[in-house]
Amino acid sequence: MHTKIYSNLLALIGNTPVVKLNKITENLPGTYLAKLESFNPGNSMKDRIALHIIENAEQKGLLKPGSTIVETTSGNTGFSIAMAAIIKGYDCILAVSSKSSPDKIDILKAMGAKVYVCPASVAADDPRSYYEVAKRLHKETPNSIYINQYFNALNTEAHYSTTGPEIWEQTAGAITHLVAASGTGGTISGTARFLKEKNPAIKILAVDAYGSVLKKYHETGEFDENEIYSYQIEGLGKNLIPTATDFNIIDVFEKVTDEDSAFTTRELALTEGIFAGYTSGAVIQAIKQYAAQGYFDMHSVVVAILPDHGSRYMSKVYSDAWMEKQGFLKDRKLASKDVVYIE
Repeated sequence: MHTKIYSNLLALIGNTPVVKLNKITENLPGTYLAKLESFNPGNSMKDRIALHIIENAEQKGLLKPGSTIVETTSGNTGFSIAMAAIIKGYDCILAVSSKSSPDKIDILKAMGAKVYVCPASVAADDPRSYYEVAKRLHKETPNSIYINQYFNALNTEAHYSTTGPEIWEQTAGAITHLVAASGTGGTISGTARFLKEKNPAIKILAVDAYGSVLKKYHETGEFDENEIYSYQIEGLGKNLIPTATDFNIIDVFEKVTDEDSAFTTRELALTEGIFAGYTSGAVIQAIKQYAAQGYFDMHSVVVAILPDHGSRYMSKVYSDAWMEKQGFLKDRKLASKDVVYIE
């Protein structure tokens, strides 16, 4: 019997599976495939950029024993960095948006990170924003590096060198459309760059949130502060323009609502058995909206990148009480079963 033993968890990053969606897309034309990034050891696609950026910093001599890694995160990048820091022997300080689920914040603490929770409702240049807090913490912490994923070209490069080639190989080059969330933009931009090099006809369909500036910026080149307001979906959309996003390679943006995305997240679990995060539901919701607009036909092979695992959203989208608090249950009902307690 032959076995393969990995040196540590970081060796398991990448090569995540692609599975066919069957029920949730059964009324839509074409074939729909889900790239399950929750199969990374840190349960999200952010493992890829954390490893790539950290190892690049090591090669340049920017990280040494006892160094501290500082980052801005909605939770997933922070977990991936904390995991890598433990294995490689670094300290970790994270500035997190208050919009991040309590589950994510608890997980970051459990992974040994020092966490600063910053208000989500302030402007990006406000000294209390998680962007500015991370910058300050980096300046105040000797022997530290700041990952700065929103403005780091290595974010995009990580997906160009891994996610794109994987999808091309897994679909045998048959992919016609890529649908992915745009937050930092690294995932969609890097993956798209590789795929477009292989086949320029592949359409890149981005997912944005209401309350974010990305869609309008893509269409007009204008940063419109009037587009900005609070929303609940994590890791999707932005109140600034990340340089990690290559807007030229993205064909179109589609916005989704908090409510529709929440219900579709739960529908994905109940129809496909895929227990994915809130942003994954947003991606599937966008596919439905793109399909309604005629973007797909019977020959389409649509690949959706599902960023993370549902276990990080138990207190949010998978909580009936949270759904009710958001007002999502006024006119719609949940399809999940009730719990029966036997005494």
